[in-house]
Parts: sequence; C-alpha cells; structure tokens
Amino acid sequence: MRTDAARLVLLLLVGGVAIVASLVLAGGFGATEIGYGDVLAAYCQLLHGDCEVDAIQARIINDLRLPRAMLALLAGAGLALAGAVLQIVTRNPLADPYLFGISSGASFGAVLVIAAFGIEGMASGWSISSGAFAGAALSVLLVISLAGQGVQVERMLLAGVAVSFMFSAATSLVLYSSDPSASATLLFWTLGSFSRASWAGLLVPSVVIAAGLLVFIAYARMLQGVLAGDETAHALGIDVKRLRIGMLLLSSLITAVLVAACGGIGFIGLMIPHIVRRLMPAHTAQQLIATAIFGGVFMVWVDVLARTLIAQAELPVGVITAALGSAFFLLVLRRRAWSDR
Repeated sequence: MRTDAARLVLLLLVGGVAIVASLVLAGGFGATEIGYGDVLAAYCQLLHGDCEVDAIQARIINDLRLPRAMLALLAGAGLALAGAVLQIVTRNPLADPYLFGISSGASFGAVLVIAAFGIEGMASGWSISSGAFAGAALSVLLVISLAGQGVQVERMLLAGVAVSFMFSAATSLVLYSSDPSASATLLFWTLGSFSRASWAGLLVPSVVIAAGLLVFIAYARMLQGVLAGDETAHALGIDVKRLRIGMLLLSSLITAVLVAACGGIGFIGLMIPHIVRRLMPAHTAQQLIATAIFGGVFMVWVDVLARTLIAQAELPVGVITAALGSAFFLLVLRRRAWSDR
C-alpha cells in the first residue's frame, strides 16, 4: 500500500511538472515568437493581474495560445482515456475511439448539426455536443449489434471499422451537399483543429473528462477483473455486459464532447495506452491517470508541431496523429504477428 501511494504521488508530481512545462513552452511557439520569460509574465498577469508584460503579447498568450494549449491537453487526455478503457473492456489492444467508429459517428452528428444551423452554430457548444453524442451513441449501438450475441470482442474491431467507414461516407455526403465555403471550413474542422479554442469552450470538456476519469478510477478494480476474462469476472460478481456497455457509452460521451470542441482526431487512444502499459506496472488506476497525463502532454506538442511545421500555415492536427498512428498500428500488428508464430 505504501509503495502504491508513493508511486501515485511521484506520478502526480512528475505529471504536474510535465503539464506546466509543456504549457509554458508551447506558449512561446507561433507566428509571433515570444520569449519564455514573457510567457511566464503573461501567465502571472492572468493569475494575479500585477505583473509587467506587453499588452499585445499578454493578449496573444492568454486569449489565444493558452486556451488552445489547454484544449489540446484536454483532448489528448480524454481520447487517451477513452482508448485505454475501450482496450480493457474489449480486451483488444487495437481498440480506439477512431477505429471503433465512435469518432466518425460523433463527427457525423456534429457536422449534421452544423450543416443544419450554419457555421454560426459552431458557437453553440451544447447543440454540437448533443449531435456528436447522438452520433457516437448510435455508432456504439451498431458496433454492439454487429459484434454478435453476447458482445463478441473478437468481432468488435471489424464492426467498428465498418461503422467508421459508413459514418465517414455519410459525413462526406453532408460536406459535399453544403455550401462550398462552409464545406472548406467544416473539412478542416473534421480533420482536427484547436484554432477555435476559447476559455468558454473549455468548460464542458473539462467537466466531462474529469468526471469520466473519476468514474474510470472508481471502477478500476472491475476493469482489472474484466481483463482476466469474462468467466473470471463473472466469478468475481461483476456484471460484465452492463459494465462493458456503460464504459462504452462513457467513452462515447468523452469522444463526442471532444469531437464537438476540436473535430476528429484519431489514433491517440491507440498509441498512448500502449506506451503507458510498457512504462508502468499493471495497476489499472495508476495507468489510467498516467494515460490521461501522457496523452494530454503528447497532444500539446502535436499541436505545436501542427502550428510550426509549415511556415505561415497550419496543418490539421488529425493529419499528424493519423500519420503517427498508422505507423504505430502497423508496428503493433507486426509485433502480434511475430508473437503468434
């Protein structure tokens, strides 16, 4: 118990330092280069209001770059958590909100709401989140129904890929039918972007992800039991089917809220849990906390790369994560193929 407590304290300390350092360093990158001393002064002004800093630089940092970095942090943490839980409840190391069709379903729901109410509707976070969750929940129900009697985990990934392609096609149809100027904006948004981040827009993702993390930690022992197999979990008194559906829906809610805030970003839920499991011992609650921290920090730096890789231009975040994630996916498949020989 003391070892676990000490390990948790160390994890929180290291994670806290990594988050703060990433937010400070990320604030210096952008079209306008700002020194890290000025970044710290701008943060100081935001917290205390009595620090000397250039007004323009303070506005760039506090109104643009910090909300953007915070949204990237939340998106990385939430998607990594959703992926980790999906991999546990399905006992499939290739599970991911993107590959499971959850992200595609959420994107379709969000794009449908935006196409119906116009680009101005993007300011209405609740309506977009509701549409995204409806699409994500529908994708989960389709995957569960296609997975077979008793929710066969072996067929879930194939069902998720099929559902993902179906919703991607539906999203493309909506984009094609929309006004050309709106389609261009929506296309960039569906590929993932933090450019619309604002302080007001951080409230819903923060609440949902924090609540989701607490629920996942509360059910950590049950999740650990599911990892041992359905029969073992039933012997321990765990209602596996109810737990699996509940975790799928909560993961869908987290994904939907993030899709509504920053568009579709794939493969974070695939890569980060794998990396964390290799770095940490098999303690589910601590792994979930580490997954959230590492996923958030990773996404902050992916966003920095998206903003700085091409001068005077910004790449969609989803393009970078897809490039990294596809290579990681092939690596995992190859390792599994070698282990099966």
